[in-house]
Amino acid sequence: MAAVWNLPCIFICENNRYGMGTSVERAAANTDYCKRGNFIPGLKVDGMEVLCVWEATKVAADYCRSGKGPILMELLTYHYHGHSMSHPGISYRTREEVQPLRSNNHPIMLLKDKMVNNKLASIEELKEIDVEVRKEIDAAAQFAITDPEPPLEELSRHIYSTNLPFEICGANQWIRFKSVS
Repeated sequence: MAAVWNLPCIFICENNRYGMGTSVERAAANTDYCKRGNFIPGLKVDGMEVLCVWEATKVAADYCRSGKGPILMELLTYHYHGHSMSHPGISYRTREEVQPLRSNNHPIMLLKDKMVNNKLASIEELKEIDVEVRKEIDAAAQFAITDPEPPLEELSRHIYSTNLPFEICGANQWIRFKSVS
């Protein structure tokens, strides 16, 4: 009996070529993550190209919505920095590896170049957009820094159910905070 898929389902795997300092070639027997779903079809997508991701997502969504079942998308990306202060991302790769990719393969720069080359926007228009975006980011950051933290009772709001008991164990195991429904 064939399986019936009621909900569209897209599984997205971001392959940034490294996992906490280990290259995928050293960590996995099969680096074609888009084929790891066995009987679930997969797409391998250049995750550094915004328009490729856009088109592949449309294909995947159409596939799922048509009732054919789930699909796996492997987005090939590259991370320029480490994951944290304890993992700066410089011990296992050289600057010579990172710099050309950062200079020539940055998703935003690639999209800007395409927009200018195809006369969809001018360099000046894109600079104006950058200025506005930076203002918006600065305002949001300032709001996040200066806005008071919400009370603990707010942690349990806007989740799937407000009827569940919600407890937070703090540093002192004898103090518990309960949600207010």
